[in-house]
Amino acid sequence: MCWPDGSGEERCALWRSENGAPPPKRVLVADDRMNADTAFRLACEGTALLWRGDFHNARQLLGAMARRVDRKPPKPGASPEQSFHLYRQAQSRRARILGMLLLPVEPGHVIPLRRAPDVRLACEQAYGRCDRPYVVSLRELQGVLGAGEWRRKGIHVPALGEAITPHYGVFSPVRGEYVDLVAEAPLPSQGTAFDIGTGTGVLAAVLARRGVRRVVATDLDARALACARENIDRLGLSSTVDVRQADLFPDGRASLVVCNPPWLPGRARTPLEHAVYDPGSRMLRGFLDGLSAHLEPGGEGWLVISDLAERLGLRSRTELTELFDRAGLTVVGRLDARPLHPRAHDPADPLHSARKAEVTSLWRLAVRPGAAG
Repeated sequence: MCWPDGSGEERCALWRSENGAPPPKRVLVADDRMNADTAFRLACEGTALLWRGDFHNARQLLGAMARRVDRKPPKPGASPEQSFHLYRQAQSRRARILGMLLLPVEPGHVIPLRRAPDVRLACEQAYGRCDRPYVVSLRELQGVLGAGEWRRKGIHVPALGEAITPHYGVFSPVRGEYVDLVAEAPLPSQGTAFDIGTGTGVLAAVLARRGVRRVVATDLDARALACARENIDRLGLSSTVDVRQADLFPDGRASLVVCNPPWLPGRARTPLEHAVYDPGSRMLRGFLDGLSAHLEPGGEGWLVISDLAERLGLRSRTELTELFDRAGLTVVGRLDARPLHPRAHDPADPLHSARKAEVTSLWRLAVRPGAAG
């Protein structure tokens, strides 16, 4: 991307956006003299601000812009489905506006601003080595730094008794109810298990710690594969867990196949949202349709999924059970868990009523007698 530097010259640098956003067409150099009202107005109009002032002042400005974005109250009397779509629209608008505050970054991931933090390690973990100058939104950089802290500290998983270290762009196991369900459900066998869409590798690790002798963990995303391998190695489980790149299933059959797909049908707008939104329920349908061909006789498939989509009117319980039926599957058991995360108890959340009532379930599925497998 290019911008005028104020002296009549044009400067250019690499544009970096993990969300795939195009570089802004209009860029204005801004510094500590820029006030929040002006910054917010320019951002709403589509003008990006390339910051040349104090780093901490940029953070304060971004916070002030965020407060202005969040002033609009939710629509009263909207249905759960309407509330969800309005929420998605508001989140998209929020991301677009706040993404207009940009920072210059020099080769080696160095921010040339007063009081700028050392971001080299976090940026190298997220982006890899870089010997070219680039421009990135402050909002994305904050995500990179937050991910770097999580990776440094790890997230304690009670079911493991140890920490999992998430990588940037890989969904973190901060919602422990789905992990606890996999830790509690009765195992059909301790032979071979498949963990489909492993992410950080947390469910594969839980299965291995429960005594499953061989676990094959799959994912398509390169960052997830690197993250899962690192966690499995650090936990000392590499002799039990084999992490492979695959679109859903690996070759062969297993006595247990576990999948925790994205819970909401819809288009993902960021890399992290791929863990939440499943366009056309592709992963859910793919798992269910392929399950019978990858289960050993007497084996079980564990679908771990929230009913939030049902409570938002995005998918009915009947649609879900019809997917089971069409795939030749029968339900042999179900375990439920209520949400523990803070948003379920936050009345200010636009989706509070649905989140408060949400239930996460582990559906124990088996091949229906007489169905093709």
